[in-house]
Amino acid sequence: MAGKKILGDERRQVILDHLITKQAPITGGELAKTANVSRQVIVSDITLLKAKGEPIIATSQGYLYMPGSSRDTMIERIVACQHPPERAEEELFLLVDHGVTVKDVKIEHGVYGDLTASIMVSNRKEVEQFLSKIRETQAAYLSELTDGVHLHTLMAHDEETLKKAEHALEEAGFLMKSYS
Repeated sequence: MAGKKILGDERRQVILDHLITKQAPITGGELAKTANVSRQVIVSDITLLKAKGEPIIATSQGYLYMPGSSRDTMIERIVACQHPPERAEEELFLLVDHGVTVKDVKIEHGVYGDLTASIMVSNRKEVEQFLSKIRETQAAYLSELTDGVHLHTLMAHDEETLKKAEHALEEAGFLMKSYS
């Protein structure tokens, strides 16, 4: 790597400032280039920042700063869905087209217990990026471990948006049941 490495606390502050300022996901690779360190150093730094209470989440698009104040205005609902892997795109597009953010996917595995993966998609472009990453890495969907059964945490600014999205899931044959 050419250039000067940014060290320790200064590097973590630079990372934090980038995440707060951009207000969009930033990949570990991008942060590594900025600080002139390896991606693994960034992973460790993110872990340390999270341990200090910084609201950073890892999404399929990169790291995202999620301050409590903006999430406090969001309403969350957990929905149980079931479908084969080839319908994942349809399900996610349906949700984001209704103005919902899909926060995560969860499954209950017989051996490993509850498994959760952050998704954080709010629009078609983010869904496409997420699905592209799945295809590129040949990763399996978590729901493949449970015959398509999975939970999503959905977020929206109002109850009506969540109700409409949930109804659309039901109409499309995805919805099993919901929990408020």
